[in-house]
Amino acid sequence: MRELKLMKGNEAIAEAAIRCGVDGYFGYPITPQSEIMETLMAEKPWETTGMVVLQAESEVASINMLYGGAGCGKRVMTSSSSPGVSLMQEGITYLAGAELPCVVVNVVRGGPGLGTIQPAQSDYFQSVKGGGHGDYKLIVLAPNSVQEMADFVELAFDLAFKYKNPALILSDGVIGQMMEKVELKEYTPRWTNEEIEKISPWATTGKGAHRGRNVITSLELEASEQEKVNHRLQAKYKEIEKNEVRCEKFMCDDADYLLVAYGSSARICQKSVELARENGIKVGLLRPITLFPYPVNEINALADQVKGILSVEMSAGQMVEDVRLAVNGKVKVEHFGRYGGAIPSPGEVVEALKQKIIGG
Repeated sequence: MRELKLMKGNEAIAEAAIRCGVDGYFGYPITPQSEIMETLMAEKPWETTGMVVLQAESEVASINMLYGGAGCGKRVMTSSSSPGVSLMQEGITYLAGAELPCVVVNVVRGGPGLGTIQPAQSDYFQSVKGGGHGDYKLIVLAPNSVQEMADFVELAFDLAFKYKNPALILSDGVIGQMMEKVELKEYTPRWTNEEIEKISPWATTGKGAHRGRNVITSLELEASEQEKVNHRLQAKYKEIEKNEVRCEKFMCDDADYLLVAYGSSARICQKSVELARENGIKVGLLRPITLFPYPVNEINALADQVKGILSVEMSAGQMVEDVRLAVNGKVKVEHFGRYGGAIPSPGEVVEALKQKIIGG
């Protein structure tokens, strides 16, 4: 049966992982996401579902454990916060290059460097543009509620296995630490070895075309062969862009101005829209749910309707570059953000809209 619980966002990630049949979690503690592993340890899923939960010796170790588990066709995941995800970048590129499905959760905190333990959205470039080397992309989901923290675990795995590609849930310390009611889905059994062989015939444990064990690697010594790999990857990314864009619109039908925000900033902006409309300013909100693939066409279409767009993010301005590319010069696009762990208020967003867009 489905179950309703009051939970932190981090706890919801852990509960969802158990319930959707994850085989293994490998992680390392770092604020503000440590409750993910703490909840898994407290729940002891190895006694019920057989799920492996292991604190690795480092973030580097944990991401490479994902490579091993994913190579066997298992549903495996890790979580960290900004400095820890930075340490995982080499392993993430290996996973992307080898086309291995897995899920990484980043509960973002302020930086650069060790920065602060307070929430931020300054890992957008790292997540969407590729923080490692090579021409690769991650599927990136941006939840803005505790419910979506839970729901996006299964969605991330579905997309990761559909496209043989790592998926990243990009959250932040606000949603990781806040508490809301969550409807948790029923338990899904872990895949059997027979199911894995059918779902993931490419896995090292499968028989493959040669009736032996498959070899999974991201290394090709010949440039011509590596180019073929990259052509295949780029074709896959275009397919993802065609099929998997997700976004949410709020009061956009009659909007004269548009806010674009994701995650916790989108929650703040929803209240900003209401405040602005109380003062006679018709504002709408577009929330990208997928940061890759990005809702380019949806933003471009709204640019034909509105007089200006404000990108609101808890950073010095990262997503605003993608908003400008989507708008393609049709209207003015500006950025408003607080960063280093500071959180904007709805009133500050409205004031920034007046100064930067309406009065600019």
